[in-house]
This record gives sequence, structure tokens and C-alpha cells, in this order.
Amino acid sequence: MNNGLWTSVKDNVVFVLVSVGIAAALMLIAYAAEKAIKKRNHDTERVLSTRKIAMIGVFSAIAAVLMLFEFPLPFAPSFYELDFSEIPALVGTFAFGPVAGVMIEFVKILLKLLMKGTSTAFVGDLANFVVGCSFILPASIIYLFKKTRKTALIGSVTGTLIMTVFGTAFNAIYLLPAFSKLYGLPLDAIVQMGNAVNGNINSIVTLVVFAVAPMNLLKGGSVSLVTMLIYKKLSPILKSAAISGKTEHVKQVETVK
Repeated sequence: MNNGLWTSVKDNVVFVLVSVGIAAALMLIAYAAEKAIKKRNHDTERVLSTRKIAMIGVFSAIAAVLMLFEFPLPFAPSFYELDFSEIPALVGTFAFGPVAGVMIEFVKILLKLLMKGTSTAFVGDLANFVVGCSFILPASIIYLFKKTRKTALIGSVTGTLIMTVFGTAFNAIYLLPAFSKLYGLPLDAIVQMGNAVNGNINSIVTLVVFAVAPMNLLKGGSVSLVTMLIYKKLSPILKSAAISGKTEHVKQVETVK
């Protein structure tokens, strides 16, 4: 860990601990949902196999690299930028389940912090993780019930809508006040930053409505579209990984017997 990142952790230890707690809660939700659906479908495969963990590492690395390429938005202040790191996260969670998706989101943030550090006192990093999970979790849970192209589309649309509503509320209620407190920057000053690029922004509510909501809709829609286009082509490779995981599980069960 570089010195700058370690200093940021020490300076914002409470926020970091809250972030870790939120990550743990999301992991528990993903695990409980996946176990319940697997039980319903009489699927005895382990939630995490060695092959799955390896694939999670690959998708996390791709996501972390994509996260480094951020694009400014003409309707939002500069601290809101668009990236496409959710593409490998969504592909990975469709292939390997909700737990894998949350792990990809978490590991990608860790890798990004190691490569680039944080410029938002971890607020932006927490936002990317939590809001990303609010997208991929409902999408993957719906897809896990019945793995068809139709349910993948329904899951992606549902995830986009949930991410938009949740991300908008989460920014207004927690993230923006936390950003203001950690930086000693009045909320009015943040609003003015938004107003400078978007005349519709004159309060925290209008900031999230006219900047955060359309950003999440744009992100969810574009990520879903790309995933739907590439998932079928990647499916044979991903299925071989899943089959390897099931074979490994069967061998272990036979060994125990």
C-alpha cells in the first residue's frame, strides 16, 4: 500500500470502517440470496469454487483497469464521472452468481485504490461499490432464477432502475453530506459546482435529480446493452469455467465419501 493511500485511510478511518461494514452487509445479502435460490433450484454446487475465485480475479482486474478511464458528463459537476467498470462485473455475476458479482465490485475498488489511490476521501470509491452492487445484485438474482436471455434483460432493466433510485437517494442522504464533512466544504458550495455546469441545479435535491439520476440511467443502460451484446459470445468460455467448478465439487464430494 502506498504512503498516500495509507494516510488517507488514517485520516478517514471512521468512514473506511463504515464502508467495510457496508461491504460485509452486501456480501451477506448476496450469499443468502444465492444459497436460497440454489436450494430452490436443487443446485448443490458451491457458491465459490477455486475456478470461480480465479475468474473473479480476472474480471476484477479488467474492471479495475476500466475504472481508471472516467469520462466527464456535460450535465454534472466534475466529481461525477462515468466509467464502464460494471461491464465485467455484470458479465461475471451473470456467469458465477451474486456473491461473485459483489466480490468483483469489492476487489476492483481495492485494485483501483492500490493503483491510483483516492481523490475523494473514499467517498467516490464507496459510491462506486455500493451503487454498483445495487445494479448487479437485483440483475443477477433475477437471472439466477431462470438463466435465459429474457430474464437477463429483465434483470438488467430492473437493476438499472433500482440503481437509479437508490443511487440518487444514497447520494442525497449520505454521500454528499459525508463528502462535505470530510472535505470541510459546505453543501452550498457543492451545489454551486453543479449549478456552474447545469442551470437546473440549485439544491441538493436538484443536484441528485439532474446529475446523479441521469448518470446512473446512462450507465445502467449502456452497461446492460454491451453485456447483452457480448455475453453470448463469452458464454462458452464462462460455461466451461462453471462446468470445471461443478466437476471439482463432485470430485471433492466423492473423495469425502
